[in-house]
Amino acid sequence: MQAPVNFTVKQPVEKKKRLLRDYEWSGAIPMALVHLSVFGAIWTGVTLEAVICCIVLYTIRMWAVTAGYHRYFSHRSFKTGRVFQFILAFLAQCSAQRGALWWAAHHRVHHKKSDQEGDAHSPVVDGFWYSHIGWLFYKNSETEWDQIKDFAKYPELVWLNKHFLVPPVIMAVATLWLFDLPGLLIGFMLSTVLTWHTTFAINSLTHVFGKRRYNTSDDSRNHWFLALMTLGEGWHNNHHYYQSAARCGFYWWEIDITWYGLKFLSWFGIVWDLREIPAHVRDGGSKRISRVPVSAT
Repeated sequence: MQAPVNFTVKQPVEKKKRLLRDYEWSGAIPMALVHLSVFGAIWTGVTLEAVICCIVLYTIRMWAVTAGYHRYFSHRSFKTGRVFQFILAFLAQCSAQRGALWWAAHHRVHHKKSDQEGDAHSPVVDGFWYSHIGWLFYKNSETEWDQIKDFAKYPELVWLNKHFLVPPVIMAVATLWLFDLPGLLIGFMLSTVLTWHTTFAINSLTHVFGKRRYNTSDDSRNHWFLALMTLGEGWHNNHHYYQSAARCGFYWWEIDITWYGLKFLSWFGIVWDLREIPAHVRDGGSKRISRVPVSAT
């Protein structure tokens, strides 16, 4: 059996020359405007209701991204009915990270080519900024339908994937209606920016900083703080070692709020067949390695 690639010792990688004209600025400009809009709160003021709204929307949408986009649509780590899978997709798309099928298809490719040429967002190959945000706008707007055939058979998901801005626009209008401009700027816009960057940090930081429990074929790492911020996704080396599990925190002390939510829903039959980690996989002593510091290329 071929030994796993050790990405802690970086090999020279030929950089692709990316021209500014090849970026899809039609998507980058609105994202920049969302960031800038948060500063409007300097003039509108910040209310307690807007701050609470921000915290609630961040938590709900981050959970929907991790449980929906990632663990369900990308990895099928649990089962649910057609109605709840639509709700998951809708809530996840309220984060304004494009369509559920687009997201899951790209993530499946990421696992097939993790930290190698062809991985859309590897800090090992392309550095921090490109892996964090640049990849989103570089010839990347099309859904890779050949990677997501299992969910492309549902017309409601295809429609939602095509009209991916409908959910966030509805949420934005609702926050404006309920909490006025502070609700829109802090409740919706700020929580959207926070959700973006914590999600993107899994791509750009958890392949660079943290501990490696398992010797995977990429440079994935566990980081407790990012796990807290992303409701469990920061246990990234765990996930890359056994990606089909519905939980990323393999041990009781590894806080995984997304898993707790899924477990709670399973008690009511909303989700079921949550895939666990086999004990012999989780505790595979021969797979453990020590922490090795590394910097992004």
